[in-house]
Amino acid sequence: MSDEANLFAQQEANRRRSIWLVVGFLLFFAWVGFGGDLAFYLMTMDDGPGAYRHVVPFIGIVSTLAAAWICWYSWRRGPQRVLWATGAWELIEPVTQEQKQLVNVIEEMSIASGLSRPGIYIVPDNDPNAFATGRDAASASIAVTEGLLRTLSRDELQAVVAHEMAHIRNLDVRLMTLLAGMVGAIALLSDGLGRMLGRGGKMVRLGGGSRGGRRGGGKGAMPLAVVILVLWLLTLVIAPVVSRMLALAVSRKREYLADATGAQFTRNPMALASALEKLDLATGATQSIGRGAAHLCIVDPAPGMLGDREGFLADFMASHPPIKQRIIRLRGMAYQQAKLDGATLAAS
Repeated sequence: MSDEANLFAQQEANRRRSIWLVVGFLLFFAWVGFGGDLAFYLMTMDDGPGAYRHVVPFIGIVSTLAAAWICWYSWRRGPQRVLWATGAWELIEPVTQEQKQLVNVIEEMSIASGLSRPGIYIVPDNDPNAFATGRDAASASIAVTEGLLRTLSRDELQAVVAHEMAHIRNLDVRLMTLLAGMVGAIALLSDGLGRMLGRGGKMVRLGGGSRGGRRGGGKGAMPLAVVILVLWLLTLVIAPVVSRMLALAVSRKREYLADATGAQFTRNPMALASALEKLDLATGATQSIGRGAAHLCIVDPAPGMLGDREGFLADFMASHPPIKQRIIRLRGMAYQQAKLDGATLAAS
C-alpha cells in the first residue's frame, strides 16, 4: 500500500501541513507588518524637526499578534464560523422522511468508518452540495444542502456522506478548515492595509527636495526604502490570490483519495459515480457557500471554465478535479471490484 493510500501516513501528512500552514501564516503577517515598518522608518528617518518619524514598529507588532489570534480562532472556532457563514442549522430531531434518512445514513457510515457520529447540519440551498468541517473526528460536522436531500437516492446520499466521512478520517477537515479561516483573514488584511495606506499616504513623504533638517544618510536609505515598500505593496496585492490558489490546490489533491476511501466504506463505487453525475448536471451555483469555503465542498459550489480541465493551470485555479475524471476512476474501481467478487464466487 502506498503512502498516499495509507491512512496513518495521510493523517500524519495533514498534521505536518497544518503546522507549516500556521508557521507560514505567522511569517507572512510578520513580513507584512515589520516590512512596512522598515520601509516607513527608512523614509522618515531623516525628516526635519516636527515631521513624523516612524520609530515604533506598531504595524509589525499588531499584525503578528493579530495573526496569532487568527490562528487560534481558526483552530477553536473555525468550524462553527464556516457553518454560520453558510446559514447551516443543526439537525437535532429529524422531522421529514428526508431528514430521518440522512440521520440513518450518517450513523451507518460512522460505523463503517469507525468514527463517532459527526454533527449533522442542513444548508438552506436548493443546489445539491455537501461538505465536512472540524478539527478532528470528535469535533467534526457534516453539512448537506436541502437540494442534495431532494436530488439523490438513498444509495447516492450514502456515497456522498461516505466521501465526507473519508475527509474526516483522513484529517482533511482540519487542514481545509484552517485554510478557510486564513484565506479570509489574508483577504481582509490586504483590503484593510490598502485602505489604511491610502488614508495615511499623505503623512509619509516619498522623497523630494532637501531640507535643512535632513542628514546626508537619507540619500542612501531612500532607494532601499522604495524597494521594500514596492515589495510590501506587491505582497498585499498578490497575497489573497496566492492564498486562494493554495486552498484550491490542497483541496483538489484530496478529492480523489476521499472518493476512493468513501467507496470502500460503502463498497458501492457506482453510487458515488451516479451522485457526482447528478451534481454535475446541476448547473446552478450553491449561493449559500462562498468562495472562501469552496474547497470544503464535494463539488465546486460555483464551477468555472477550469472545472472540467486538468493540468498545471487547473491544479492552481480550480477547487476540485474534473467530475468526469472522478467518475471514470470510480467506474474503474467498480469494475475491479466486480472482477474480484466474480473470482471469489467462482473459487467457492
